[in-house]
Amino acid sequence: MSLLPEVKKHYGKLKFLMNGEWIESQSTDIQQTTNPATGEVIAEFPSATKDEALQAARTAHEAFQEWKNVPMRERARYLFKVVAKFDEHYDELCRVLTQDHGRTIGEARGSVSRVIENIESACSALYGLAKQNEHMDQLANGIDQYLVWEPLGAFLIITPGNIPMHAWSSFVPYALAAGCTVVVSPSRQDPVAAEMVTRVTQEVGFPPGVINLVHGGRSINHEILSQPEIKGVGFIGSNRAGHQLFETCGKLGKTSSINGNGKNHLVIMPDADIEASVPWLMRACFGMTGQRCLGVDNVVIIGDIYDEVKHKFTEATKGMKLGYGLDESTQLGPYTTEGGRENILRWIEDSLKDGASMVYDGRAIKVPDYPNGYFLAPTILEDVNVDMPMAKEEAFGAVAALIRCESLDMAIEWINTKTNLGHSAAIMTQSGKYARKFIREANVGNVAVNLGVAQPYAFFPLGSRRESFVGTAKSRLSSMKMFMDEKTVVSRWV
Repeated sequence: MSLLPEVKKHYGKLKFLMNGEWIESQSTDIQQTTNPATGEVIAEFPSATKDEALQAARTAHEAFQEWKNVPMRERARYLFKVVAKFDEHYDELCRVLTQDHGRTIGEARGSVSRVIENIESACSALYGLAKQNEHMDQLANGIDQYLVWEPLGAFLIITPGNIPMHAWSSFVPYALAAGCTVVVSPSRQDPVAAEMVTRVTQEVGFPPGVINLVHGGRSINHEILSQPEIKGVGFIGSNRAGHQLFETCGKLGKTSSINGNGKNHLVIMPDADIEASVPWLMRACFGMTGQRCLGVDNVVIIGDIYDEVKHKFTEATKGMKLGYGLDESTQLGPYTTEGGRENILRWIEDSLKDGASMVYDGRAIKVPDYPNGYFLAPTILEDVNVDMPMAKEEAFGAVAALIRCESLDMAIEWINTKTNLGHSAAIMTQSGKYARKFIREANVGNVAVNLGVAQPYAFFPLGSRRESFVGTAKSRLSSMKMFMDEKTVVSRWV
């Protein structure tokens, strides 16, 4: 076993960023975060006091008064410098993400690369928005009319435990490009990763108060969002928390972009190249230990290929290597928290009680070098009925349900009616007819064809539907518009 070097063994007590300075919190509520592979504490972090939450909101609001007047080209230059900083710190960011979250180093590299693409996309969206201003000359005699986009103000950005860096980059660069300021509130699951991206960004030299960070939780987020200085929220996380945020935003008249759970299906047609499909199936079901909204829970197999798919999928799963993600040969890391691991154990037990059968049981597998890590090998179930919770609700773990199906029409009906979530779906087929039908009729926001995961590139929307998304902005350009408001100007000069 050969491990990449850890950035640090322990990061000490994490700080807050307010008004351009990293400060010690006055809170006595101190919590710990661990390395999921070793179970060792790697940092302590405070939960902000109410006064600190209010100070963060005020600081962001005050900084907005100046930042909104920074010319568009200068804001873009700041972001181009951020891209250079992320390139400079690339290896460090990847290793911190592996230490704090638990994913493999390969998965971390993919995530940090996507962060960089998102920042680049924010620059592109800024220039794209500039070209969208509409001007109508001589609308009437001596009258012109045009549309202006103006930044709204300070925003709360809440990053989740599963994608702390990626989610940060889905909102923060767009807010800054639009001329808004932010208060970042990281998940308690991996606060080191969220703080690291903020530190790297702040190295560019943003004016004080443009970017702020406080550690807290749901009550602190509510305090910040409730302040009149905060104009809206960007959030990726659970449906339960997201819908509560959306309700709060509705009552307070604030804008929002809220992505929630997914319950994603991968349909394998009889004509699919099964040998080529299995690696994509592995990535879809078990990548990042299943802790992502783009992951697949339900593997829907159509026709007489069921036994072949089951056999090849199971054999490939048996060969997966579990371990610390800083080992380049590791294929599956630990769960981010012990609580997440326990939830999956309960999920498996409940599914078996509901009538599912075990194909491959990963619960007893140990990782000898890391007895205190939050490890659990992949599990494959079958005899799953589409009305079971296992088939309808997100597992958020490395658990795959094999489901027999008679036709593509039936599979699409299940996707559209058996769950209220509409995040993503995938199909494996060599038929353009089947693929086109699936693309047009599956009521989800993201579709993959002959790929396991429908992960859009940064300049395309993550277009979740139904209860997987609530809010006002999905696409990269509309993400920019989330942070802005329209002003129509009608002028008369005679």
